[in-house]
Amino acid sequence: MSLKNPYGDFEITEPQALRALAHPVRLAILDRLQRHGPATATGLSPHVGATPSVVSWHLRHLATFGLVTDAQAVPGAASRRERWWQAAARGFRFALPDDAEGQAAGRQLRGEMFARAAEAPQQWLLHDEPRLDDAWRGVAGLADTQFVATVEELRHLEEAIEELLAPYVRRKDDDTQPAGAQLVRMLRYLLPEPGPLPSEPETLPSEPEVAQGEPAAVQGEPGGPAAS
Repeated sequence: MSLKNPYGDFEITEPQALRALAHPVRLAILDRLQRHGPATATGLSPHVGATPSVVSWHLRHLATFGLVTDAQAVPGAASRRERWWQAAARGFRFALPDDAEGQAAGRQLRGEMFARAAEAPQQWLLHDEPRLDDAWRGVAGLADTQFVATVEELRHLEEAIEELLAPYVRRKDDDTQPAGAQLVRMLRYLLPEPGPLPSEPETLPSEPEVAQGEPAAVQGEPGGPAAS
């Protein structure tokens, strides 16, 4: 595991780990632990749509790749006999490997992540936005911006954005948050578009075939009966 990136994210490099995480319940488990802290399989169950026994199995699978680890029971817990789990880091990231197996595993994980993220704005609009005051509601929103860049320029832009956001991301775990600070979620997509498709030769519509012995349709009445 590497935590050398600006956010301190868990960096996934093994195709097996990519495939392990490419599951809606496992993504939900990891997201819940990252956002809300340590929990048991029973505590996670109602939030991830699976029974405690199924959640426990998924947790052990995630632990195999170091994505979750054992945690101490939180103060005031009703039971200390249950196994407590925590996320290994505040987030995770990965790059598509060069080999075909890794490429396929990475695309599978991206697909699950896109599907999960697609629900977030609507859920925010339904449940969170109505509870915000006017000031916070006024700075919320979305942007859909197109620009032109090379691969290196896009990589540099992404690195610059992360460096800018890093102090705010890391602030979540310390005790120096300024008064009035609240948790903010930013969904950021980088979706390079391929070049235009090769133009296909223009084809003219073919004349309708007329069966032998049947009159053609009268002009202006496509498919209609012929005038007698």
